[in-house]
Amino acid sequence: MTGERDLRTLLKSMSPELDPGRYVFTTMPDGVVPEGVSPVVTVTEREGLTLVLPEAEADRAGLAYAFVAGRITLRVHSALDAVGLTAAVALALTDAGISCNVVAGYHHDHLFVPHGRAAEAVAVLERLAAESV
Repeated sequence: MTGERDLRTLLKSMSPELDPGRYVFTTMPDGVVPEGVSPVVTVTEREGLTLVLPEAEADRAGLAYAFVAGRITLRVHSALDAVGLTAAVALALTDAGISCNVVAGYHHDHLFVPHGRAAEAVAVLERLAAESV
């Protein structure tokens, strides 16, 4: 199944969906995921293994973190080689003063924004989608 590549279609069809959870970023210098932790994202870096996981799991495991995020999934199936979606979303959120960390999955893009502004970020993205019709 191939994803959508047309930017206008991607934008008008993105259907941002806010996950009700709270997510955090932490790092494991030894590269090992602690027992009882199920990250939604992992990134291997020279400095260690970055984990994005539910805040409650990080707290139970005693992991340090500094950023609490809301997770927004763009429900459109975007092609991994589509051009412009990340830039358009980032620009709209930038104009609203909302930081954003984007992770591309095989089917969808996932945005991690400050938890306290997550609903506002969804509204910004819904406006962007409406303007792209």
